[in-house]
Parts: sequence; structure tokens; C-alpha cells
Amino acid sequence: PARYFDTKTTEPISFFLSGLEELLAWQPDSNDEFNISAVPLAQHQPLLHSKSPRTLVCHDMRGGYLEDRFIQGSTTRNPYVFYHWRYIDIFVYFSHHTVTIPPVCWTNAAHRNGVAVLGTFITEWTDGEKLCEAFLAGGEEAYSAVSRQLARIAQHYRFDGWLVNIENTLSAASVQNLPAFLQHLTAQVHSAVPGGLVIWYDSVLENGTLKWQNELNEQNRVFFDACDGLFTNYNWKEEHLERTCELAGPRLSDVYVGIDVFARGDVIGGGFNTDKSLRLIRQHGLSAAIFAPGWVYEHLGEENFLHNENKFWGSLAEYLPTHSICTLPLATSFSLGMGTSRFLDGKEEEAGPWYNLSAQEIQPLYPEYESRLTTSCCLQDAWCGGSSLKVQGTIPAGEEHVTIRLFSLQMLAPPKLFLTLLYKLEGPHPDELTVALELTTWDSGTCNEGNITSLPGEDPVTLHALCSEHSLQGTGPPDPTPSTEPNGRHHPRFLPAPPPGLAKLLTACNRGSHGWTSRCYELDLQDCSLRDLSLLVSRHQHSPQETTFTCLLGEVRVLDAASVAAAPPQVLSLEASQLWWQ
Repeated sequence: PARYFDTKTTEPISFFLSGLEELLAWQPDSNDEFNISAVPLAQHQPLLHSKSPRTLVCHDMRGGYLEDRFIQGSTTRNPYVFYHWRYIDIFVYFSHHTVTIPPVCWTNAAHRNGVAVLGTFITEWTDGEKLCEAFLAGGEEAYSAVSRQLARIAQHYRFDGWLVNIENTLSAASVQNLPAFLQHLTAQVHSAVPGGLVIWYDSVLENGTLKWQNELNEQNRVFFDACDGLFTNYNWKEEHLERTCELAGPRLSDVYVGIDVFARGDVIGGGFNTDKSLRLIRQHGLSAAIFAPGWVYEHLGEENFLHNENKFWGSLAEYLPTHSICTLPLATSFSLGMGTSRFLDGKEEEAGPWYNLSAQEIQPLYPEYESRLTTSCCLQDAWCGGSSLKVQGTIPAGEEHVTIRLFSLQMLAPPKLFLTLLYKLEGPHPDELTVALELTTWDSGTCNEGNITSLPGEDPVTLHALCSEHSLQGTGPPDPTPSTEPNGRHHPRFLPAPPPGLAKLLTACNRGSHGWTSRCYELDLQDCSLRDLSLLVSRHQHSPQETTFTCLLGEVRVLDAASVAAAPPQVLSLEASQLWWQ
């Protein structure tokens, strides 16, 4: 059927629903199993339902369902990808079709990085008026049938809820039932989807007039009260924010103040001035809804997209709370879900462009430090997938090392951790540098490594997976006893070979090849909470000159030793269908 398969290639595709009839007629179908997300929503801190200000991204690009509709990927050159997941809470896939079901590749990528995904239910123009009249003016039976279907669709395809956007005038009968419809939809979504959300877009007033308010006020409050949040229009000034704060009360973080990155209309800032808008929103403790950040790709072009994307999100980072990973294992090869080649074990397997966001791996923070240190995506070389993480920088004169924060963590540390690292040093003097991982913990007063107590009163305590290069080469045994330095740094044991029984899972200890170096470490902790995972680049000799370096990270893993040792779960009831051999 054309809805489920591309008519030219027969490949499975993601799809939308047009009009009320298609929505009400929708039923789960064996053909759309391709469209069901295979990745559960990963936990992150702060939790989505906490009172912290949140960040929503609304993706609206050229009508939607572009190359991202191909569920099993495509050979698109220079596609649009999003990868600054650590800075956002909610991703909305937007289009002008009545029921926008997010393409499954977006749900997979977002969920892997702990971000909730919403579809869009939209009505607009005169067709929208007729549609609303049909289901809202018809009373409870009619509108509850629509809300039940929307909740069933989110549950079936495993995304997390809806943005509701009624952009047309409503009759008195329709608008009277609108709050009840929103309440019913919100209750249905909460019951069908754990942690589900319904957000209302600032458009219609309680009297049925279509008039954007750019704030929460008495004329649209009834819709805010009926669901999980309000996404405001974009033409606000500071006085709109002040009035919104007064009315929102304890639900301050449920108001998502809209920022149009294309800066259409009378707005405070867009493009590379988006930070001006974001700064004001955060000063008032409100959440933000960043609309169409694909501006970077559409307006500035495809050529330098990755560079411009890092520049754009780097300019906002100060106002975007970073999100912490709170479960292990943490394992990533940093692949963006696209590339100019495919790599496996450090070797190019296949040349040529590819694009599949479902294959995107967990993404790091992409920090920049006054241009002294930068992190970026490298498509030219990778350990696995299509890209590696390139870390470039300078060790200043007189200093021995620099650290680059990769992930924020928030979890209790298991008693024993294994860490693995695959990297490649480039540049003039790679032999003069050591690369290692560094874990920091929150100071609890009782946290210590092994049976050695760290000094009290230091926050954070730093735990180095670090050893000298000569011991890595096997010319001398690493020091078996961890040492505690005055600044609370610990040196866990380097593993020249994996412990017996774990060789299969810890193959990274000795599998470097094609210029990649592999390292494996273990770390014993007692009563500790993990805080940050960073990369540590050190030089062997103290030097009065600065040292520049380029390091490609191919893979990082942080594993709970107990679960690594446990037998993997058995795969049951495996079935294969929809096969077509070529």
C-alpha cells in the first residue's frame, strides 16, 4: 500500500494522516510495524516532570517527511541531522498535515538520548474550521473518539504525545467543547503513554477568535489549565513574559516561550542572535520552545552545516541546562546517523553517502572553551558508523594536561566499573601525549576509591583512568596500588588484558587497529555518585611551550562490572517477515 511503502523503491516509509476520516479510520496494521519505535525513552536528569525550566525544539523543515521518511535509511548526501540532544527535553515533529506522526528514525534517535518526542495535531484555514466543527461541535462522543485515536496512535508507534495547534476560528459550540477535548486527550495520553505530554499552541482564544497572544493570559488560560503546557507565539516582548509569570504561578516551567529562529515578525532575536531571546526567557524562569532551528541548514546551506550547527548551539549553551545520563551501560561510537562512508572496527567498509537517524548513537555535550578546546564531528575517519568525535585544542604553556567534559552523569556508582576507550592521536608529536578518561564524583563525605579514603571537603573528587604511556606499551607493569593525591585524584588500574570470562565483552582492551589505540580500565568505588565523564589529554614532559593536539574518539564505554559478568538475556520468539532479497 502506498501509505506504507514508497511507490518508486517499495521501501518502507513513515507517513502522516490527512483529515478527520483518515484519523478515525486508523487501525494498527501489520504493514506499519516498520514505523514502531524500537528504542525506549532513556532516563535523564532533570526529569521531564520536574519544575526545572525545559527546552523544546520544534522541527519544521520544507513540509516534513523528506529523506527522513525512509525508515531503513537513504543515500542522501549532506542531510539534515540534529545531535545536540544533551541540551533539550522535548522534540516536536511539525508539518501541516492534520496528524503528523513523527518519522520513527527521529523517535529512535531522540529516545536513545533521553528526549521525548511529540507529533502534531493541526487544523487551519477554512478546512480546519469544518474539521473542528465536525468533531468539537458534535459533543462529547465525537471529540472523545478523536482523543482516543490520537492516544492510541502515540501508544502504537511509541512516541510521547502531541502538540495541538488549532489555527482557525471556532464556532461558539466548538470552542465551548475545546477545553473538555484537551482534558480528555491529556488524560488518554497519560494513561496510554508513560510520561506522555499534550502541549497547546497559543492561537485560539476562549471566545473562538484566532488571535495569537504571545503570552499566557486570561483569554487563553482555559486551554493551558486543560493540558500539560502552552507553547506561545513568537512576537513577545519582556512585558509579555512578566504577565505570563504572574499568571502561571507554580506552573512556570509549563510555559514554553516561542522563539522563531527565522526571526519572522517583530521578534527580539533569531539566527545567531537567538541567545538574546533565550536569555530573557531564562531570566524569568520560563521554558523555551525553539522553532525551526533547521534555519542553520536551510539558510546557511548544506556545505558547512556541521560547523555552523555547533556554532549555533554553542551560542545558546549558556542558557540550556545540560541533561545527565542516569543509567549504565553508557556506550557510544559518536556516530551521527549519517556519513560519507561506513566504518567498522576502524576500517572503511563502504564508501558513499548514507543517512539513517535510527543508527545515530548517544551524543556528547560538544563543549567549547574560549576556542582553546573544541569538539566537533569528523566524517573522514571513524571506528564504527559514519563519524568520530574530534577533540582539538592546546595544552597551555606550563600546564601538564587539559580535560574536555563529554557527558554529565547523575547516578550512584556501582562497586566496580569497567571503562573502555578507543582513540587516534593526530598531529606532529603524538608520542609526547597520553589520552585517558576521567570520572568525577559528587563529594558525599563517604565516597572513596577501593579502601583508600579521599581527602574530605573536596568537591568534586576526580577519579582518573590514567596511567603512563610506557606502562600502556607493556614495558613495565602499571602500579597495582591506587594512590591518592592531595587534590583528590585517584588512578584506577589499567588493564593490559581483560579479566578471565570477560574477554568477549571487553574486547576493546586489545582490539585497536588501523591506527586506533584501545585502552581498558577498572575502577572500584564505595558510596559514590558519578558526576562527569571527561577526556584527559596530558603531556609526558613539563614544557614552557604550549602543545597543540587533535584526538579522534572512536568509542567510549562505561560499564557496571556486575552486569557485564551476568549472562545476556535470551532472545525469544524471533520471527522474520516482509523479506525481499535483491
